Amino acid sequence: MKIVLAYSGGLDTSVIVAWLKETYDAEIITFAADVGQEEELDGLAEKAKRTGASEHYTIDLVEEFASDFIYPMMRANTLYEGQYHLGTSIARPLIAKAQVELARKVGATHLSHGATGKGNDQVRFELSYAAMAPELGVITPWRMPEFREKFPGRSEMIAYCEEKGIKIQASAKKPYSMDRNLLHISYEAGIVEDAWFNAHTPENKDMFKLSVDPADAPDTPEYVELEFERGDCVAVNGERMSPAAVLRTLNRMGGRHGVGRVDMVENRFVGMKSRGIYETPGGSILLAGHRALEGLVLDREVCHLRDMLMPRYADMVYYGFWYAPERECLQAFIDKSQQDVTGTARIKLIKGNIISCGTKSPVSLYNPNWASMEGVKSDYNPDDATGLIHLNALRLRARYAMQGGPDISSRSNIRKG
Repeated sequence: MKIVLAYSGGLDTSVIVAWLKETYDAEIITFAADVGQEEELDGLAEKAKRTGASEHYTIDLVEEFASDFIYPMMRANTLYEGQYHLGTSIARPLIAKAQVELARKVGATHLSHGATGKGNDQVRFELSYAAMAPELGVITPWRMPEFREKFPGRSEMIAYCEEKGIKIQASAKKPYSMDRNLLHISYEAGIVEDAWFNAHTPENKDMFKLSVDPADAPDTPEYVELEFERGDCVAVNGERMSPAAVLRTLNRMGGRHGVGRVDMVENRFVGMKSRGIYETPGGSILLAGHRALEGLVLDREVCHLRDMLMPRYADMVYYGFWYAPERECLQAFIDKSQQDVTGTARIKLIKGNIISCGTKSPVSLYNPNWASMEGVKSDYNPDDATGLIHLNALRLRARYAMQGGPDISSRSNIRKG
């Protein structure tokens, strides 16, 4: 048996490497996806081999992550439950894809991951596996009673590591879990599980890694110009760069000004509510600029239809259906809607705020002569509004005549004078 394990080097996957090898007498190949978590990848190969892996692969997926996963999602202005930028969710299908490709390359028979049995990631990974490689077996330790009995808590896992000589850095100094990539960093579990815990006090400033506290951000605003072509940002302040470079640049800018923080209780796909705290500085700026430019160039009905479908698209990403046919069909509509989203958005960053300060485009649908209140002559004739109002009021008048109309009783004290 040969198993490819999605490996982070943390407490859970360090234990899982040794446990899989011990339990299945299998060859364990560890795999880490570089999706922009930076220093978290240092020393993983050596650690994995010391823990029991025969081979380790770290695969650079940063540019692919930005261009083929983050950018398509950004074209839809995607937010889960109105707040979450889906930083963890959108990385999982790419990690699963690379894991499947590696498994086929090395002739593995099984895939494994360290996702908890209570979270969303187990679903995201395994739906992706099923879509791409249903012939491969999947071993999920956290859903196996024998594993949970052996490791009911962190203390047992730490003791196991000590027994096996596995070096880990688990401690009470970081009483929560983090997940970092190019798009965001998330904090959950541990002290964050208390929905009343305030992570935004001066005492908890050190928790945040990508952004300063908005109160400590500069008093002077910073302006950034984002250039888009067909819905994708291709340049920042006049400098053309790759999608990954755009996000890195905006992460630094946004981080300086404390933008992109979200603290929310969300609804997991598995049925429970969960609290998550997120930093998404670059993604927040990118979405704001994209949305501002769309106001200038996107047809009203296309915009409204896309906005109506966006929550469904966000659900697909959050639930793990990236490789499902319905997501692919919806993506085709979204991409078509972006064919004229070309131009520039100017954004102001100041103390946690992202403010649109102007847009321009060679294909703008905004006609100042039509919209002007200054009596400018144009193709728009105000007299035409009479017919528009009359036709749209017809059903309202019919309702009033036959059914009595709406209840307009009021408790207002109407006084003359």
